[in-house]
Amino acid sequence: MRIVSGLVQGSKEWLDLRAGYFTASEAPAMLGLSKYKSRADLVREKATGIVPEVDDATQRRFNAGHAAEEKMRAWAEKHVGDDLYPVVGVETVNGLPLLASFDGLTMDEVTPWENKLWNAEFAEQVSNGIVPDTHWPQLEQQLLISGAKAVLFTVGDDENEVHMMYESQQDRRERLLAGWAQFAADVLEYQRKLAAGEIEQPKEAPKAEAIKALPSVFVQATGMVTASNLSEFNEAATTFIAAIKTELVSDQDFADAEATVKFCKEAETNLEATKASVLAQMSTVDEVVRTLDHIKKQLSDKRLMLDKLVKSEKVARKEAIAAAARKKHGDHLSALEAEIKPIRIYIANMPDFAGAMSGLKKLSAMQEAVDTALRDSLFTLDAAATDYRAKLSWCKENAAGQSALFPDLQALMSKPFEDFTMTITSRIEKQKAEEAARMEAVRAQAEADARAKLEAEAKAKADAEAASQRESDAIEERRKAVQLAEQERQNTPPAVSQTEHAAPVPVLSDKAVADAKAARKLRPTRVQMIEVIALHYCVAEETAFDWLRSEFAEVAA
Repeated sequence: MRIVSGLVQGSKEWLDLRAGYFTASEAPAMLGLSKYKSRADLVREKATGIVPEVDDATQRRFNAGHAAEEKMRAWAEKHVGDDLYPVVGVETVNGLPLLASFDGLTMDEVTPWENKLWNAEFAEQVSNGIVPDTHWPQLEQQLLISGAKAVLFTVGDDENEVHMMYESQQDRRERLLAGWAQFAADVLEYQRKLAAGEIEQPKEAPKAEAIKALPSVFVQATGMVTASNLSEFNEAATTFIAAIKTELVSDQDFADAEATVKFCKEAETNLEATKASVLAQMSTVDEVVRTLDHIKKQLSDKRLMLDKLVKSEKVARKEAIAAAARKKHGDHLSALEAEIKPIRIYIANMPDFAGAMSGLKKLSAMQEAVDTALRDSLFTLDAAATDYRAKLSWCKENAAGQSALFPDLQALMSKPFEDFTMTITSRIEKQKAEEAARMEAVRAQAEADARAKLEAEAKAKADAEAASQRESDAIEERRKAVQLAEQERQNTPPAVSQTEHAAPVPVLSDKAVADAKAARKLRPTRVQMIEVIALHYCVAEETAFDWLRSEFAEVAA
């Protein structure tokens, strides 16, 4: 914060400095919350530099406030335990030139002080820790510019006092900055329209134009009309009635129409009184009565039509203002939702534009009230969209590809950011844990299947080796039997003649016989055939091999 020294509140230098900045005291009006100035008036003042003169009532209010401030200073300094100096501080925030005039600020700029004139209703709110909407924007801007954490806010004078320490609220600070940004744009737009001639320089509030009075009608009669200006009155009245404007567009037109309605009503009453006066003179002059009735009827018809037109046109204008605001609101909402599609922005309370205009008579006041309601609603939409975009961005970075875990994302958007991220994170972690458990079960099953396969393969291998070993044992047993039979044959003369070519069949073990039967089911190898012939005929394997070779040699030949 830069402190501007040497300025006296209310001086020309002070006023000139404020003209180039957005001041803290103007913040309530900028947000449409001030009781003393409308936002439209503030835009016009900043755009043109034309500030209305301070009237006596406003000046008395200013003087009373300054007097109360001086009376409260000693109490405030005692409360904070330090001296409080009235200073003006300026700061540029987000490109916005902001200014705050502090009733008091400690030398270390840690504690600002702001005092308001005593008001019983206002004081009760502050005593309950509540700063009304008409004042918190000023305090928020003082904290924003000074960088202090809290401002001492007092309401009082030398007889009464309540106080509280006001701390900044994030949503209010964001609303303040967004409001000033839009205000700056509105000031530039006003200046553009002013330069282009699209709007005129500020004028006073419309007043009904003076209605040219009709000539006073008079009639004297003594059984007959003796004197009358009825003809001239009739002509003037007819001309006046024809000239009444029935096309209502501006506030000026409505003001004129309402005044004309009132005037016509008074003229009808006067004509009725004149008619009664003529009849009281016991005149039966039919022309006078018919003329007066005719003029009265014209005035009555025009008055009723104009009165009805005023009411219907105001209703139509109110509906048009509300419809235009609803369209802007809808268009803005659609544009925001297009950025975060398919998420929709939930709105707890739609802006009540009709309610904002309730009790107001001027079109300009209605438009101002609706603009304020629209601006507040758009700010709420922008804040919600910012929050939604932040949540979606977080999801994109931290939950990509996990959308199936939160089909209720729309409902989750209403949660505060920390609760939102915690909910998403917990679901992702739960899914990861469940997936890890599933993968562990798959891995364990795969390991079990692999072990079963290895065990089956090992068993099959063992069984094959056992069968092979049994076959080897059988062959070895047969070989031994052949060798034994060969030895016995060589040592014992044959029991039959050589021409029989027969040899005794050796006695085999049961196991050897079973193996031999099992072997017949398979195609024997060459070795096995030699062994079988040798075993059967009780000859050496070399002899069996010679037999086979000579036998198949003859076949081949």
